[in-house]
Amino acid sequence: MDSNALKAFLTIVDRGSFSEAAEQLHLTQPAISKRLAALENQLGTTLIERSHRHIRPTDSGNRLLPHARKILDEIHNARIALSPESTLIEGELHIIASHHIGLHHLPKWLRRFKREHPQVAINLQFMESDAAYEQMRKRNAELAFVTLSDSMPPSFQVFAQWPDPMAFVAGTDHPLASLKKPKLADLAPHPALLPDTATSTYRVVSRLFLEANLPLHPQMPTNYLETLKMMTSVGLGWSVLPLRIIDESLKILEGVTSVTRVLGGIGLTGRQPGNAAKALLKIVQEEEAEKPDGKRPTY
Repeated sequence: MDSNALKAFLTIVDRGSFSEAAEQLHLTQPAISKRLAALENQLGTTLIERSHRHIRPTDSGNRLLPHARKILDEIHNARIALSPESTLIEGELHIIASHHIGLHHLPKWLRRFKREHPQVAINLQFMESDAAYEQMRKRNAELAFVTLSDSMPPSFQVFAQWPDPMAFVAGTDHPLASLKKPKLADLAPHPALLPDTATSTYRVVSRLFLEANLPLHPQMPTNYLETLKMMTSVGLGWSVLPLRIIDESLKILEGVTSVTRVLGGIGLTGRQPGNAAKALLKIVQEEEAEKPDGKRPTY
């Protein structure tokens, strides 16, 4: 089975378009169609349903998908293992970062990485953590730096992780700010400014209120923490934010149980990171090894 044909098949499925797949692989559309046709002829079955509106895999195509990804992963691993200069760090590194990590962690990592490994070109995408997991499944990046999910499937491997302590906060002029040690029951009547319901932060907060048999009133959900911080600071409600972004515009509600989420760098199980990815992970581990609260992350 030709690896280029498998790559063409996977890219067509992932992009949902022959033209976009051809553009991504730097091929003409007839060339990528020819590769798919050769694979279908070899396997004796149609792999892609073609219509004017939708491009999607057939039943046979769906059965081939996991095997095709595994075959290409093993080819990737073999190339790394057989590299004649195993210590050479160059080429292009595709990574994904959540917006929060991109603002508050990534700059110091990349500053050092570019200084130590100037021969590597960084291809960087910013997106929400849930979207990052999906892009990693499609092999569109080698590493992703995200909020770790409490339901992360075994197809992902955690290469580095560290705690991100968070606190319940309100604007300095909010009624809650005047309470000495407010409890969850004091927060319940007020609007909550939280990320989307699919996020780990929302699930943790929602569970606290559910266990206390208290109502939760989420308003204007957004996964941009800087936006939540702004809305909280002007008194639109209370929120839960990382300690590292809390400033004098916010009051920590010290009577409420603190929460901690976990951030980390992930790859795909069974797909070995290349030398550039390993070098970046080493920097991440060293830079995040000592946090302001004195706790060390695990790797």
